[in-house]
Amino acid sequence: MPWHIVLRRHPSAFLLAAQLLSLVLYPTMDDTENGRVLFASVGVIVVSLTLWVVNRSPSVNWIAWLLAVPAISLTLASLLLKRADLLAYSSLFESALYFYAAGSLISYMLHDHRVTTDELFAAGATFTLLVWAFAYAYYVCQAWYPGSFIALLNPQDPRSWMELLFLSFTTLSGVGIGDILPISPPARVLVMLEMFAGVGYIAVVVSRLIGLTILRVRDDRH
Repeated sequence: MPWHIVLRRHPSAFLLAAQLLSLVLYPTMDDTENGRVLFASVGVIVVSLTLWVVNRSPSVNWIAWLLAVPAISLTLASLLLKRADLLAYSSLFESALYFYAAGSLISYMLHDHRVTTDELFAAGATFTLLVWAFAYAYYVCQAWYPGSFIALLNPQDPRSWMELLFLSFTTLSGVGIGDILPISPPARVLVMLEMFAGVGYIAVVVSRLIGLTILRVRDDRH
């Protein structure tokens, strides 16, 4: 199948692949100028794919653009003006965009009783969107409430992006590896909300997709 047909039929697969690729690239993004440029570039690509996926789902696309434009603008402004304080505001918009995109994909997966291949990719993409959304929310929380998170290594230092993303992955998946802990009330509220979101996502969305897939296999056999 030509790649442009795959691109048109399975946009969620490309969003999921981009997020997983960015996860592999994050350890190479140190606090140097090149590292910040790479981080901003990856962020722009993922945001662009997020807008595309939202456009393919039954949602109001202008809301996504309303969140994406200031997110990208503030990220680039932070890089060009060397204003690290702007990253908290860009992260706030990115968090909201990823939450909105995750909700759009959930609506897309629940809009009928038929499971397509793209919806299966959307299930994975929704999980990673929620992970990134909460990770950006943690970043904002740490910027506005310093000392919100501690860790076994250098407990008094601000947590890096990779540490906050790791915390988000372990919380949403229910693994709960406790080497990074929320200690401020806002941080603990965010973590509790992510725990609730993880349980709800597995219980409602994933279990429904599995059930419909099993029914489809049974119908095909008969």
